Amino acid sequence: MEKRLKSGIPGLDPLIGGGFIEGSVNLLCGGAGTGKTIFGCQFLLQGLREGEPGLYVTLEEDREDILNDVAEFGWDKEFREYEKKGKFLLASEFPTKISDLQTKIIEAVERINAKRFVLDSLSIAEMGWAEEKDIAKLRREIFDLMRALKRIKTTSLLITELRGTKALSTLGFEEFLADSVIVLHYLEYSALGTPRSLMIRKMRRTSHATEIFPFEITKKGIVVKKG
Repeated sequence: MEKRLKSGIPGLDPLIGGGFIEGSVNLLCGGAGTGKTIFGCQFLLQGLREGEPGLYVTLEEDREDILNDVAEFGWDKEFREYEKKGKFLLASEFPTKISDLQTKIIEAVERINAKRFVLDSLSIAEMGWAEEKDIAKLRREIFDLMRALKRIKTTSLLITELRGTKALSTLGFEEFLADSVIVLHYLEYSALGTPRSLMIRKMRRTSHATEIFPFEITKKGIVVKKG
């Protein structure tokens, strides 16, 4: 039986078979304001509290911006304490090639023996890479990145942007490579009673829920409600 890691998101684990499969690569898709960064930080914090070192790599914000984003929950102090203990690493990277990004990620994971990893965001990197690379080659390189993450047995959460298209990712193929896909939506007018909702579009080797579930961003972070 495969080991499951708790997501850290109240209400989510019962919907995904108890948590994320250990060593899996998971895609978190959503538009602006849906709570992707909060979700990623909550996922890492859950692991840190259980003794699992974590790595957060941001490609679009400074590290202090990320910590400021979660300060309202009081997590910034907690993350800084874990960082002092060598259990957590928050890195801001601006690679020009996917191979450079992969090298930096693997080195950082091995440096702190990270069991959980968040990349924020894959979309930002792809927009730059796609301008100078053909899509077939980029697909292979992203596949290589995901395979490398699996090889080192870290449980990964790759954030990607939704931009109003049918595709769940920037280039339209990442969702087929990932082990799971969770989609966050923000609707100004919603019959669910809250503007934010979550759907598990895919999770390999898991009998997962298929409904749309409302969620709220509370003082303690994201909480998924029953549909």
